[in-house]
Amino acid sequence: MTISVLLEYFLLLFQPCLIVIVDPKLCFKNLKGVGSSKLHSLTPIAPILNISREDKRFISSYEVADDLSESSNLAAMDWEDFEHLIRELFEKEFSYSGGEVKITRASRDSGVDAVAFDPDPIRGGKIVIQAKRYTNTVGVSAVRDLYGTVLNEGATKGILVTTTDYGPDAYDFAKGKPLTLLNGSNLLHLLEKHGHKATIDLKAAKQILSEREKQ
Repeated sequence: MTISVLLEYFLLLFQPCLIVIVDPKLCFKNLKGVGSSKLHSLTPIAPILNISREDKRFISSYEVADDLSESSNLAAMDWEDFEHLIRELFEKEFSYSGGEVKITRASRDSGVDAVAFDPDPIRGGKIVIQAKRYTNTVGVSAVRDLYGTVLNEGATKGILVTTTDYGPDAYDFAKGKPLTLLNGSNLLHLLEKHGHKATIDLKAAKQILSEREKQ
């Protein structure tokens, strides 16, 4: 009888008496387990989103919406008043979640017109807003500029608001990106949602703006 056969016979004979002692904690550690102790006693705590709100570009804002009426043509507004109006509307929109909206120093460029800080830890963050008081269709270049601004600012989202509409290429570019494009109809709806009314007459606005430039 060989040694291997004797060993098998020995194991079969004494198997009931063999006791394997395993340290549960050591085994869990060696298997690289990850756990949390006393899950049943955890206290519900809402997640916190920390957002830096310091920016030298921010200036004091003023209210515009209360001065509007059904005859107010948004497309013919002073461009600076229009930016303050957009800030005011989004301040109302984000206030339900404790958010706030700051307006930046007027520059008439394609930079940031306003910044919304939404403290919601899941869908919130820093949101850059651009306001375009236009009388012509907004092209894809403006949307590209907005996307570049979102990336440059480290924002979670960008919103572009205009008094007109966007071309097909602009909508195509925005697909799949953290961008929201609001046209003139969306803007009027937002106004009405917060208790204000106005109108957008592009033809009349072009004439008014043309005469204003001649002065």
